[in-house]
Amino acid sequence: MKVLQINTTVNSGSHGRIAEEIGRLLIENGHKSVIAYGRTALSSRSDLIRVGKKADLALHLVKTRLFDRHGFGSSHATKEFLKKIDDINPDIIHLHNLHGYYLNVKVLFKYFVKINRPLVWTFHDCWPFTGHCSHFQHINCAKWTTGCYNCPLSLSYPKSLFVDNSKMNYYQKKDLFTGINEMIIVAPSQWLAGHLKNSFLSDYEIRIINNGIDINKFKPVDSLVIRNKHNITKKYILGVASTWTEKKGLEDFKQLKNINPELDIVLVGLSMKQIHAMPPTIKAIPRTEKIEDLAALYSGAEVFINPTYSDNFPSVNLEALACGTPVITYKTGGSSESIDKKTGIVVEKGKIDRLVDAVYTILNNGKNQYTNNCRARAELLFNKDDRYNDYITLYSKILKK
Repeated sequence: MKVLQINTTVNSGSHGRIAEEIGRLLIENGHKSVIAYGRTALSSRSDLIRVGKKADLALHLVKTRLFDRHGFGSSHATKEFLKKIDDINPDIIHLHNLHGYYLNVKVLFKYFVKINRPLVWTFHDCWPFTGHCSHFQHINCAKWTTGCYNCPLSLSYPKSLFVDNSKMNYYQKKDLFTGINEMIIVAPSQWLAGHLKNSFLSDYEIRIINNGIDINKFKPVDSLVIRNKHNITKKYILGVASTWTEKKGLEDFKQLKNINPELDIVLVGLSMKQIHAMPPTIKAIPRTEKIEDLAALYSGAEVFINPTYSDNFPSVNLEALACGTPVITYKTGGSSESIDKKTGIVVEKGKIDRLVDAVYTILNNGKNQYTNNCRARAELLFNKDDRYNDYITLYSKILKK
């Protein structure tokens, strides 16, 4: 079996690591794995194909900023990529994130219709069925259910400065994405599966496969070295994001800055500009791809907080659980699906007082009351080998039809 995956990144960020781990399992089971990417690629066991060059990304970004046509640039780069797909001749094509300034979905999906190859598409956000945005929960927008127009998020990723083409984008995506004969859509959360059933993609088979993590790397470990490295001298609560924005709850964390003089707040994933703007009561750490550092930070925390306003099925929750740390999350997207009453607390979005109460509930109960349950839940439900083997099984079933 020969599988081609397409994603913005390889082995970087949550969706990039998912593609890499699926590829690893394919190879270990005697199959062929190729991953095509547009932006960042770290070391990989799969064969890699870069789609386009930096100049193509830059031109696509300009087209997005000026004309709100994200996903409809990079025409030449995509056509060159299609020649490589012909050479590979994959049995299955597995799509992940197609946005990110590197692909032309019109060129790509017309090609898919032509070759009539089975498609699996894992949705890591909502971009494929909206006219512009990748997430809309934080403003409770439902235009995507009937047809986007006058987008209230045109200045959000993928930012358009002058033009709103959300209506055109929506109907072009609808026409392109519903023109595929054989496609299975995978949602990592029940929440996203529910939205897909209300979208223009509802006629396709929709399956739920939760994200997985490496429970042999994300596990309870000693945190002394990482504490000394970042001068963390007190007990601490932790937040982790690949990019911190208001949608990820950065302002909510700032409101927790004086929650308890005996507690540090540690945030990982901040830009240098954000680090310099943080109040002194928040320990600010830049983004890191070092899993051993992240595991130590998760392990040392009394509680992990994810006050996200827009999310699908965040891997950071799973990583914290695997390290034995209870999770407090807002009731956002599929974020709350990763925990139960024995492993954390769910809080309504924006309720800072409830967030504080939840922190004190866990502190008063003691982390030890949660640790074993957290680890057990991660081992049972979110082991990457189990979850990504679900994809291998899915590929095999498709090819046996």
